[in-house]
Amino acid sequence: MKHLPPAYFALVMATGIVSISARDFQIPVLAAGLFGVNLAAYAVLAALSVLRAIRYPRLFFADMTDHRLGPGFFTAVAGSCILGTQFLLMAHSLAAAIVFLALGVALWIGLTYTIFTAFTVKRHKPPLEEGITGAWLIAVVATQSIAVLAALIAGHWPQPYRLELNFFALSMWLWGGMFYIWIISLIFYRYNFFPFSPGDLTPPYWINMGAMAISTLAGARLVQNTPDAPFLASLLPFLKGFTVFYWATGTWWIPMLLVLGIWRHGFQRFPLRYDPLYWGAVFPLGMYTVATRQMAAALDLPFLDPLPPVVFVFALAAWTLAFVGLLWELHKFVVSRPR
Repeated sequence: MKHLPPAYFALVMATGIVSISARDFQIPVLAAGLFGVNLAAYAVLAALSVLRAIRYPRLFFADMTDHRLGPGFFTAVAGSCILGTQFLLMAHSLAAAIVFLALGVALWIGLTYTIFTAFTVKRHKPPLEEGITGAWLIAVVATQSIAVLAALIAGHWPQPYRLELNFFALSMWLWGGMFYIWIISLIFYRYNFFPFSPGDLTPPYWINMGAMAISTLAGARLVQNTPDAPFLASLLPFLKGFTVFYWATGTWWIPMLLVLGIWRHGFQRFPLRYDPLYWGAVFPLGMYTVATRQMAAALDLPFLDPLPPVVFVFALAAWTLAFVGLLWELHKFVVSRPR
């Protein structure tokens, strides 16, 4: 509890999106099983996080204002919204989805204006190559997860509230896209103009792709909601264009990240062992699967249909490996405890 990584809610993000993907592919047993795992994981992580804040407040808030660790707290926002999405799609519970949306928005507001204000006013700041990582883009994922859940809930709410919720989802979608442009510019600059060691290529760099995948999903949901909101219908060409733009950008990152992973582990012999940060690499694969499937349906692009099943296999394999690693770490912890 004392040293719980702030980004551990990525476990909930990854498990939730693989569960939703399994539901989309008509594998109900797997989807329901992962839903159960996710409920347990969320409850445990939420309890540990609250207890950590109470028992170790200095350490907790020191992590929150740390340039490398602070953005990891946004996984709590994304994890909450993805679990809310599961409740809506799989348990058909609109009330639970609304509760998790409200929680996600509250966390997003609190974390956004705490973390980035602290980064701004700190007197001693790290240089760019030490301060920025792919984990910063979890803030984008958190923003877009709110847009996705809000757009989904809007389809179940009566008018006129449906209109307001769609506008809120659109606003979050646009802000998330702008935020990605700001952060990825710094990350790309750091990639190409500063020394880059194997240790620098942490798993959250896969969020470079994952942030675009969830932006694609949010855009596809907004396109599907155009019959319920006239202002969305008037923006339809823009929505479709930017949705494809996000998908194409995310797709571009996949070969790049694979090549860098081969360089890291194959050529530089960086050890491959369990790290909680690897959940940040599982999530983008699952999200890309769901986003591509939804975009193909919303924009009538049937030639993309063969792609999601292939990526889903890799997402499920990655989740399985990460979960086995987690169980092994828990086993070692229990065995090593003094009797």
